[in-house]
Amino acid sequence: MNPEAQQSESPYRVKIETENGESATVPIAVMTPKQLEVFLTTEFKRLAQEAGVKGVRIHVERAIAADYEQVLHELTACLSSAKPRAA
Repeated sequence: MNPEAQQSESPYRVKIETENGESATVPIAVMTPKQLEVFLTTEFKRLAQEAGVKGVRIHVERAIAADYEQVLHELTACLSSAKPRAA
């Protein structure tokens, strides 16, 4: 693949689904394919681990652009709400 194609940016949105049936669809910032890969392999996993949530599924598709910090905030809120409650 040529370097120009690897650097092209595209807007994406992410739908996350948790084991307890919670789901959220959030827009995500315009990113290159490499940035998207880093988001999926690093940021998303870190957010899920910090929230203590297991069994989270993620679906990524191209979409309209949004602020990246807002995306992280919305993902954190969704994952936090999915955390198992103490009985």
